[in-house]
Amino acid sequence: MIYVTGDTHGGIDTSKLNDKLFKEQESLTKEDYLIVAGDFGFIWEKKIQEHWKTWFEGKNYTTLFVDGNHENFDLINSYETELWNNGKIHNISNSIKHLTRGQIFTIDNKKILSFGGARSIDKALRREGVSWWEEEMPSQEEYDDAIDSLNKNDWSVDYIITHTAPTNIIHVLETDNEVYNKENELSDFLEEIEKKIEYKKWFFGHYHLDKNINNKFYALYQNIIKLDI
Repeated sequence: MIYVTGDTHGGIDTSKLNDKLFKEQESLTKEDYLIVAGDFGFIWEKKIQEHWKTWFEGKNYTTLFVDGNHENFDLINSYETELWNNGKIHNISNSIKHLTRGQIFTIDNKKILSFGGARSIDKALRREGVSWWEEEMPSQEEYDDAIDSLNKNDWSVDYIITHTAPTNIIHVLETDNEVYNKENELSDFLEEIEKKIEYKKWFFGHYHLDKNINNKFYALYQNIIKLDI
């Protein structure tokens, strides 16, 4: 089974993963997965990271994540890239895997397109290489990887998991922060993909809200959704 949720922010928003709120985890195994839609945030400082590796190892399921904008990309990218379920990952530990951008994974017989990244609205308050990294936005190679993956899969997947949303969806989110609602090259790219791709559902985080848009797009924050809807 596969579940998906929104940002965890390195421990700030992990209460949703406790046994009382995420009751389904009691019956899961390491062959089941929880996917975090960006701003995972646990791969941040090496000493703290080891604590959280142990914490996630104690969970019944395996945790997967796409990256958000608030990640330590230096540390994430220090892990070697491996091939897993037909896509490239950073294998953080047996229980934590980073789904890299522009990959299509086959998980539990479902094809899932991953594409992390977003533009930080609080960049001016952060320090480059310490609390902000320019890799928060995709490179041309990562955009190209996505197109290549889609071509190889005839532009058809089951689910799409990103951190930010396509431009047309950003404009209907009704967030209370106008900066969030501004499109950029990544959201424009995602919109162009959405026009061509066949898929069932699209899940994303970033906006700190839970919202179902036309039973097709799901903004996630506190909610945990099973991928069979």
